[in-house]
Formats: sequence, structure tokens, C-alpha cells
Amino acid sequence: MVLAAFSCRTYSLPHLLRLGFITNQLQSLLCPGLRIRRLSVLCAQPRPRAMASSSSSWELPLVAVCQVTSTPDKQQNFKTCAELVREAARLGACLAFLPEAFDFIARDPAETLRLSEPLGGNLLQEYTQLARECGLWLSLGGFHERGQDWEQTQKIYNCHVLLNSKGSVVATYRKTHLCDVELPGQGPMRESNSTIPGPSLESPVSTPAGKIGLAICYDMRFPELSLALAQAGAEILTYPSAFGSITGPAHWEVLLRARAIETQCYVVAAAQCGRHHEKRASYGHSMVVDPWGTVVARCSEGPGLCLARINLNYLQQVRQHMPVFQHRRPDLYGNLGHPLS
Repeated sequence: MVLAAFSCRTYSLPHLLRLGFITNQLQSLLCPGLRIRRLSVLCAQPRPRAMASSSSSWELPLVAVCQVTSTPDKQQNFKTCAELVREAARLGACLAFLPEAFDFIARDPAETLRLSEPLGGNLLQEYTQLARECGLWLSLGGFHERGQDWEQTQKIYNCHVLLNSKGSVVATYRKTHLCDVELPGQGPMRESNSTIPGPSLESPVSTPAGKIGLAICYDMRFPELSLALAQAGAEILTYPSAFGSITGPAHWEVLLRARAIETQCYVVAAAQCGRHHEKRASYGHSMVVDPWGTVVARCSEGPGLCLARINLNYLQQVRQHMPVFQHRRPDLYGNLGHPLS
């Protein structure tokens, strides 16, 4: 049995529940005989013997996935996120992932534009200080950014910002696929009313956990993006999200597992959860999926965090046993998932 999400410290059951380490369906998630200090979010199914990893799990990099319920109150949102990031640091994580719209979720496009900031604004400065204080990397999954063209366009970017442990911005990715959809029972969503699509993908970035390919939410519906990132060297794909209550149960886990299987990457998806205000709610279910497609960590229903070990040796074994990228036929389907230039 492979355990990929755990703490090396001892916690009481109420504390673990509060942090989101386990769900209310406790009996179905615990492995029999598992000691409390290795309590896992989810016990993964046994993997094929040929691909079992010999690496000690205690030597593998630990990542934290944070799940929050953002509101229009930016300072309260920061307080909540900072508490989870500090807890992730105490648990030994080298990198913490925050969801799309970690900064705020507004009631309408006008409020979204009013609350937005440039990357050099006060809020990002608070997060750079937090990264330095905690000594870990931060994936800030979707910041409402006033870009250099703000004065001309009066629109923003949905910007995924990656900070290193010194608080420096090492990568920014601006969401390229905007969510303009109309779903029965959920009402129309027009991200393009306030947001400009990003012009390009970002090459994968080396971090203490592995090479990370940056994406945001709706991007997960476009496998070409994930294939391009994987062929450019990504080992971990991130999809920080704010999925709704209609698409969440139907598509969330299916899409994340598909992206992991087809790219043979880890997939990390930090999510918004619960009711943000009277006009909007999110599905939650933040998770980590391994390159075999197994969900190895999952948050409970409310705000909290889950942890997962990233085993790049195991990733390489999966790719060696099933070398799908060597079997691709670009002569048949052109530049689908063509590597980044």
C-alpha cells in the first residue's frame, strides 16, 4: 500500500478534521492498523508491483494543497490563506498551492475590477513576505492582476504567480482559456467581461518538488495545453480552480485524473469551496493525482489543507513502462500538444 499524504507529527482527531486531512466518511478512508501519526487523506490503491517505488517516503518532497472559501474581503482572505500556509510550513511542506481567486471572489465584474491590483501592489507584497517568513514556495493560483495595459483596457488578467522561498516572483502565467459558458441551473459565466486572455504559456519551472507547469481552472479542459507542458519537461501540472456546483460533481475528478494519465505527471489542484456570497458557491474537493491516475490526497468539504509526497522516481518508472510520448504520431495529427518553443 502506497501512502502519499500524511504528517510526521501526531495530531488529535479533531485537529486533523479541522485542517481538512480527513473527511467525514472517516471509516472509508482510513487504512486498517494505520497509526495516527501516519493518518492519510486517502489510501491509494496498490500499484502494479513492477512500478512500486523503493524510495523512502520520508525522503520525498512534501507539498500542501490549500482549500479556501474566498469572499470580497481581501484582508480576511489573506488571513485565512496565511494560516494554512504557516500550517503547511510547520508540517514540513516545501511548496504550498493556493486556488484560483485566492485573493477574492467578487459579486460582479465591476467589483472584480475595483478590487484588483497590480503585481507590485500591497497584497502580493504580503505574500512575498509570507513566503520568506515560512521559507517555502507558494503557488498563488489566480490573482486578479491589473496589467501594464490597465489604463487602456480597463480589464485585468487572471494571473498564476509562483514565488520561491525568498519571496521572489519566479514565474507568472496568465490564464489563456477564459470561462464563458451558460449552464442550465447555474446561470451564465462571462469571465471575458472583466478579463483578458493571456498571450502565451509559461515554460515549466524547477522547484524543490519538481518541474511545475502552470495552468488555471478552465485550462484543464484543453489537453493540448497539458501535453505541451509535459513535452516541455513538466513533472507536476497545477490547476488551481473555482469549479461550480454543476460542473464539479460531473467533471472535476475525471478531468484531473485524465490530465495526469495522459501526461504521466502529478496533477495538483487547489480549489475554492463553499459559498462565497449570495451569488456564488464552489465545489471544493482539492486533490493531488499521481502519474498513474490515482488520487493520493484529497481535502474534506470545508476550508483546510491536504498533503502529498512527490515521487519523481515513480514518475520516471511510469513513463518507462508505458512510453506514450515515444508512441505519438504527429504525422497524423499535426501539432496537437506541440512542445513549447
